[in-house]
Amino acid sequence: MTSAAIAPYRTSHRLVLADLLPGAWVRDIALVAAGAGLTGVAAQASIHTPWTPVPFTLQTLAVLLVGTALGSVRGLLSMSLYLLAGVAGVPWFAAHGHGWGGPSFGYLIGFGLAATVAGALAERRADRSIAGTIALMVLGNLVIYAVGASWLAVDLHLSAATAFDLGVRPFLGSDLAKTVLAALALPATWRLVGRR
Repeated sequence: MTSAAIAPYRTSHRLVLADLLPGAWVRDIALVAAGAGLTGVAAQASIHTPWTPVPFTLQTLAVLLVGTALGSVRGLLSMSLYLLAGVAGVPWFAAHGHGWGGPSFGYLIGFGLAATVAGALAERRADRSIAGTIALMVLGNLVIYAVGASWLAVDLHLSAATAFDLGVRPFLGSDLAKTVLAALALPATWRLVGRR
């Protein structure tokens, strides 16, 4: 197949924002590392409250934006790097935490799955409209809640209802605000890219 024949295929299959950047392996490695780093930085915006053992952070927004921008495979790799490096001792979990376990560790596990879901939906152009981005964010958050609250229930020996009250309900408002922010930012970014 000639390069002229391949060019339209490449253009039509630029499915996520990361694919608009030039490069291949080096680009992908840099983006995976940058996504993990962004999540680590977002984790430091951490607020602990008496209502839940899980801190409020900007991690979920970073996770879902990374998954959306990088796509399913690179998003999963980025969150896997974030998790494994933190377990190995890099102090970039919430409030400079690191290591294995604790009540909120399930949310960290859920990040990889959520980034994969967000990336898969972005590969299907969900991030190019407000409604699609809202659906993407809601589904990604549901994945994080499901894994995180399940871990919380097991770790602290809680009923499902109590785990929901401690591990999901307090975050609904802040995650709604993050969803609105993403629903405005992602389609606007695609419109800007389209004009250029």
